[in-house]
Amino acid sequence: MSFFEEKNPEMDRYLEAHASSESEILKKLRRETYQKTTQPHMISGYQQGRLLTIISQMLQPKNILEIGTFTGYATLCLASGLAKDGKITTLDVNEDLAYLPKKYFESSEYSSQIDFKLQDAKEYLKETDEFFDLIFVDADKENYAEYFRLLKPHTKSGTVVLFDNVLWYGKVLEENPKLKSTQSIQELNDLAAKDEDFENLILPLRDGVNFLRRK
Repeated sequence: MSFFEEKNPEMDRYLEAHASSESEILKKLRRETYQKTTQPHMISGYQQGRLLTIISQMLQPKNILEIGTFTGYATLCLASGLAKDGKITTLDVNEDLAYLPKKYFESSEYSSQIDFKLQDAKEYLKETDEFFDLIFVDADKENYAEYFRLLKPHTKSGTVVLFDNVLWYGKVLEENPKLKSTQSIQELNDLAAKDEDFENLILPLRDGVNFLRRK
């Protein structure tokens, strides 16, 4: 949920009304996510989907990595900007929900470019030797700092990395947080700001997106 969605829903509706419309497949996927999942708020929001779409279409990446598939909304947004010979690897561990993103991936125009893996992201990052042009992380917050450390060796000059939920509903302002998730997000934000190999900015979009670019 976004700040405006909670505090000022009229502004949230205004923001959505003044953004480009989503495709039919995304509308159907968003609707089914709310119908068939117990935590539909985990889907990438409409506004965030527009951000991911525009960034991907600007970069026209050949190799995208997504950590945290959920129902595949963000995956399809990211795939829309792929180079003709590009691919997106999307990772998740929820076997029970896998049928839903698979259905939409197979019916999309990007079906041949999406590699959906049911695999722990930490294991994947330790095993792969690939470099990525664009990386989007929206997974278990307790591992955010570790994801940053593991994915950095798979970036190159110009690689864009996006971490979702980095404001954590305001919990990042807590001085001595008890939740491991809050601690890890705070650590990630500190690492991103201090790492001289990256330049970054936290966008206050929905629950906060840490936008990094490898120098």
